[in-house]
Amino acid sequence: MANFDRYGNARLGAGARTEAGVIDQGLRSYMGSVYNYMTIGLAITGLVAIGAFMAAVTDNPAGAAAQYRDGVYLTSIGYALFVSPLKWVIMLAPLGMVFFLSARLNSMSVGAAQAAFWTFAGLMGLSLSTIFLVYTGESIARVFFITAAAFGALSLFGYTTKRDLSAFGTFLVMGLFGLIIAMLVNIFLQSSMMQFIISVAGVLVFSGLTAYDTQRIKEMYYAEADGTSLGRMAISGALALYLDFINLFTMLLSLFGNRE
Repeated sequence: MANFDRYGNARLGAGARTEAGVIDQGLRSYMGSVYNYMTIGLAITGLVAIGAFMAAVTDNPAGAAAQYRDGVYLTSIGYALFVSPLKWVIMLAPLGMVFFLSARLNSMSVGAAQAAFWTFAGLMGLSLSTIFLVYTGESIARVFFITAAAFGALSLFGYTTKRDLSAFGTFLVMGLFGLIIAMLVNIFLQSSMMQFIISVAGVLVFSGLTAYDTQRIKEMYYAEADGTSLGRMAISGALALYLDFINLFTMLLSLFGNRE
């Protein structure tokens, strides 16, 4: 009887280890998909931003539609993107796309969700193209790598920590809504002091959200490990981390970027 129990427990333990190994392998594949989607989204955003900026400016005043500053002139594309009323559409389009994705992502096919995410990343690139008019290319590159290093460390913490960050996340989401309201108000106030406060608070909020969202995305896998919605979940997770990265980058750029 003792031998039966021992061998039975051994078989049970081996089965549990095998099942855990399968789940862990599935989790690694799932998280890999999340980070791959996010990375591709960031690449699309960067390429669109650089391409739009290159098409928007010229150093030749002859064919320019307007002058931005000494030695920098806007083409007709640049005028449309940065001066005409279209700039408000470009500025607000990514926000509208976020609301659309949040509401419809779970009902989309994986292919449609991917296409919507890539479209959103491209719109974000158009919106972010203005940073090349404001900050030096060197400082943009420097802040990008700082953001990447900080994001990687924070996401790793969220993935590995045993501490439940859900209560912390609730506080951060409240802070995020406060930031959005403050940013909308400052569009009209144009206060440099308020912008500084928003940037500092934004760095703290999006740093915390990076760790919280990573843990939440990981827990979503365990809740749906046997489901058929992992493809959409991976895109949803990538969207959350993408937004954390972009917002952390823009807040750090506002604090440490060198202006032209």
